[in-house]
Amino acid sequence: MATLACAAGIAATMPAAQADSSTSATSANVPRSTQASLDFTIGIQKFIFFRIGDGNFPNPGGTTGTVTFTLTPSIPGVPTTPAAGNNTAVNWSGGAPSFAVTPNGNVLPVEVRSNAGQVTLRATATAPLASGANTIPLSEITIASSDANLPAPAIPNTSTGSAVNVVGTSFNNLVTQRNANWTFSYLNSASRVAGTYNGTVTFTASTP
Repeated sequence: MATLACAAGIAATMPAAQADSSTSATSANVPRSTQASLDFTIGIQKFIFFRIGDGNFPNPGGTTGTVTFTLTPSIPGVPTTPAAGNNTAVNWSGGAPSFAVTPNGNVLPVEVRSNAGQVTLRATATAPLASGANTIPLSEITIASSDANLPAPAIPNTSTGSAVNVVGTSFNNLVTQRNANWTFSYLNSASRVAGTYNGTVTFTASTP
């Protein structure tokens, strides 16, 4: 999904081009000259464009992407993947099962464009990963960027996390045009209650 923000009202406050006048006259038949000055004001609005997933520049919009992780159990001792069904016999040593993580849609294109100075990115835990009364910390989801100049912010468990800076591309970091792929991963650091957990993270790009 992509968003575009522009500073409003800049052009409206700019004064119109102004000019002056002068006259040169003499009774003698000699060359004459006179001057008139004209002042110009050019107002360039600030903008920032931020995309994760579809919605290519310069058209904001697109759809909100969904990243899924499926955890499949494997039981010792072969190991053996349990078969779906009732009263199905499998070999099991009685040890704790392990879970393999299969991601889907977890590599997303990211784009940042701005002429407004230093761009910072933050992640906000909008809705926790929850399945009924059970929850998973959102920090279990990590992000790796394909370009260190467009880093991904850490996802916090609650509220808004720390900001990271996007490296500008020209004019002493005042203009930015960066693209990267962000890869989302699930740490799977602890055993969880079975269920489908849904949550939402909101990413924000901002400038001074």
